[in-house]
Amino acid sequence: MHPDSNSYLAHFTSTLATFPHAEVAALIQALHQARQDGATIFVLGNGGSGATASHWVCDMNKGASYGAELRFRMISLCDNFPTVMAYSNDVSYEVIFVEQLKNFLKPGDLVIGISGSGNSPNVIRAIEYANEQGAMTVGLSGYSGGQLRAKSKLSVHFPVSDMQMVEDLHMMTAHICMQASATGDGHC
Repeated sequence: MHPDSNSYLAHFTSTLATFPHAEVAALIQALHQARQDGATIFVLGNGGSGATASHWVCDMNKGASYGAELRFRMISLCDNFPTVMAYSNDVSYEVIFVEQLKNFLKPGDLVIGISGSGNSPNVIRAIEYANEQGAMTVGLSGYSGGQLRAKSKLSVHFPVSDMQMVEDLHMMTAHICMQASATGDGHC
């Protein structure tokens, strides 16, 4: 933990030296390809990662698509609370994402899993299922990367052992992707 803003920001700044530029460039390319192909992009995560998923969808569907002829088709699997709670209560929290994908996922779609630890069972199940169905999979992780790093076709990994900083880096990545994809009309 950091006792003040100077300490936090000094540590955060040092993490930028390990920023995975090539992996983020590949993620941007995967997003652009999904838009070109008319594929649906599904984003999912728990807690702060779920909030990042929701924020990212807003930025891409509005900020990077507004006024564009070719728009993103991006959905957060975190945002339908009744569905998430029904699967959690009636089946298991571990299936909240994979069961939603079973309704909508098509080969060629893009599935982005976000997990600070890289070991969230419900995120891992969704990535495994997406791989089996012929989707492109991306995992955003921190710490050692966990199973998500190993199982995703494209891994965007931040080797940082501080959850808040990992979440900051994931949100920064979402913003980089949005700006790299924006229509240039200044509406963000």
